[in-house]
Amino acid sequence: MTDVIRLLTRAQKLLSAATDDAMRPHGVRIGQNLLLEALWQDDGLTPGDLAARMGVTTPTVVNTAARMEAAGLLDRRPDPHDGRLVRLYLTPLARAAQQPIEDARRRIADHALATLTPTELHRLTRALEKIVKQMSP
Repeated sequence: MTDVIRLLTRAQKLLSAATDDAMRPHGVRIGQNLLLEALWQDDGLTPGDLAARMGVTTPTVVNTAARMEAAGLLDRRPDPHDGRLVRLYLTPLARAAQQPIEDARRRIADHALATLTPTELHRLTRALEKIVKQMSP
């Protein structure tokens, strides 16, 4: 069993490094892409909304958003209807990074999965879904 954990960890590290390298030219770091993906779908979410969608804590989103704002990827603005809330909005820089990042991630996935048969890919996907469900709180 430890071989499976070792292999999963190694695969995750290799995929993360490749993804981080592909996103870095666009000013995006690994992890930030998940926040961007949510905002590319639905701009103007609150940190709490993002945390719920991403399965992380609100402070994690707040800290990530602060770094992204400093990098020029996000703007934080007060909610127009509830002054207690802050909403996160994409900047033009973040919008311009969407297609190149999506293309790069697709190329990485294609490369990583190129040697798997459709049956192997299906089984891997199902197995990973089960692991995620089992390990989720």
